[in-house]
Amino acid sequence: MLGEYRITGRGASGIAADIESAVGSGALRPGESLPPLRELAVELDVNPNTVAAAYRLLRDRGVIETAGRRGSRVRARPATAPREQIRIAVPPGARDISSGNPDPALLPPLAEALAAAAARHARSPALYGGPPVDEELGRMARAALDADGVPAGPVGLTSGSLDAMDRVLTAHLRPGDAVAVEDPGWGSVLDLVPALGLRVVPVAVDDEGPLVEEVARALRSGIRALVVTDRGQNPTGAALSAARAADLRALLAGHREVLVIDDDHVSGIVDLPLHCLAGVTDHWALVRSVAKAYGPDLRLALYTGDATTVDRVRGRHRLGAGWVSHLLQHALVHLWQTHAIDPAAVARSYDERRQALVAALAARGVPSHGRSGMNVWVPVSDETGAVAGLLQRGWAVAPGARFRARSAPGVRLTVSLLAPGDIEPLADAVAEVLHGGRAAGRYG
Repeated sequence: MLGEYRITGRGASGIAADIESAVGSGALRPGESLPPLRELAVELDVNPNTVAAAYRLLRDRGVIETAGRRGSRVRARPATAPREQIRIAVPPGARDISSGNPDPALLPPLAEALAAAAARHARSPALYGGPPVDEELGRMARAALDADGVPAGPVGLTSGSLDAMDRVLTAHLRPGDAVAVEDPGWGSVLDLVPALGLRVVPVAVDDEGPLVEEVARALRSGIRALVVTDRGQNPTGAALSAARAADLRALLAGHREVLVIDDDHVSGIVDLPLHCLAGVTDHWALVRSVAKAYGPDLRLALYTGDATTVDRVRGRHRLGAGWVSHLLQHALVHLWQTHAIDPAAVARSYDERRQALVAALAARGVPSHGRSGMNVWVPVSDETGAVAGLLQRGWAVAPGARFRARSAPGVRLTVSLLAPGDIEPLADAVAEVLHGGRAAGRYG
């Protein structure tokens, strides 16, 4: 069953550490079955409860999964092997449109904002015991949320969207709970959920967001949480329409015990209105990153939610990182106060490139999706062949395996670095590789 590898250890933590090390080194491969716990207990001369505890630790860490009578096996993508590692080497001369990064030319310069933050720090340094959120930042963030129709709630800060989702999920859920996640969807969320010992329940999406019947199915299965991208969905570009959001809110109104997390990671770079699900259930959070509009290295995400959720996240944050650097908070305040970017112009720049690529592909008989944001999703029948074929033609794209659980294959094309003259050659290359592949009505 395990080839030449033999599990060792006496206590639960030692057995779990040995197996986790084997997974990390490749001695145990993804999908490989582990011995039944009683069989391993006999082999190691330990109590079966010890092996059961070891397997439970591994499951909680996202290393293995259990499938009832089929036993336990290494996850297809263990927490030690994140999806971001599924990438291709970009040879010299090839154009890399696989990263998902914003266009650096559209990011504001930070020198003045950081200097202003440093000057403020010199006048009044942030010390232990101060408020975690700068008063002006909190006020401006809340005003922006109010303008977008987000329900009232306190504002908190984390070091990026994923950090916020991690903290919100762990504030309410326990290992083994099920979380509905978009499929295809953000690979980091598809990794985070099992890494927390939670179960992923894939939910298919179309251009207007998660399908209502898919969310209904997930609710019937007993999910404890739902994670939804409100606009600029990665990788498909989906955005919740007013009608779809209304249907989902009506559905969720009958499941008030479910935690709902809205991901608004593209705030500031899209011109579509926000249609969120926040507030329809008892516990909820809306996470708004500034990474795409102001720079990933600012490591700032705002969040709001019901009072209990925000209080739990703040309390746990206080016991760990404590707070997000006030130097970064003050820099963001300066950027907002000085109108360092024109959100409408930034959104228009991404829209023009994305829409031009979708139109060029359609003109060549290639269906694609990209309603908002900075990515275009192209369904394909042979993902490996499509990635390799485009690389041969000088284009490095992101393989869809980074974003899928059980949905159909595809490739993601990021438009951030495309110039107007790139659109037609890229569309030609995609058409040559796919030969005008058949359209797909949905991504699931």
